[in-house]
Amino acid sequence: MPRPISRPVLVRKLKKLGFIGPYSGGKHEFMEKGNLRLTIPNPHRGDIGVRLMSVILKQIDLSPDDFDAL
Repeated sequence: MPRPISRPVLVRKLKKLGFIGPYSGGKHEFMEKGNLRLTIPNPHRGDIGVRLMSVILKQIDLSPDDFDAL
């Protein structure tokens, strides 16, 4: 199960995976890698929760353990 994570740490780890951005989108920013466009949450005070991290990890097809190892 993924753990809560701060937005700056999420962006840093996604960049290690080869994503570029974040870019401004409509209501949310996004990052890209090839044909994959990943919407990321807006900055806020709290961490990104477990449920949203599960959705993000499913979209990039990565296990929580592999993501934590980055």
